[in-house]
Amino acid sequence: MPSVGSVLFRRCGPCALRGEGRIFGERAMLSMKYKVALHESEEGIAVSVPGLPGCWSQGRTEAEALANIRTAIEEYLSAVDGELKGATIREVEVAA
Repeated sequence: MPSVGSVLFRRCGPCALRGEGRIFGERAMLSMKYKVALHESEEGIAVSVPGLPGCWSQGRTEAEALANIRTAIEEYLSAVDGELKGATIREVEVAA
């Protein structure tokens, strides 16, 4: 049965300078949480990030799958940052 967990990772760089986080020199460390869905598969555990369409990974164990999805999230967000270069960016706050 699929279950939902969360992954916490730290992101640093110019895009993380706003919001809560610790400042290291000119860079900020910002902790962000993403809900992830775990799916049992023939190979082990598949994991997806509902808030980041197309962001998937897997592992033989739950621990390995969660470690792999952290890397996938970082790479996904890096690609998104690249797509935003040259765009005017605004932030919108939404109450959960």
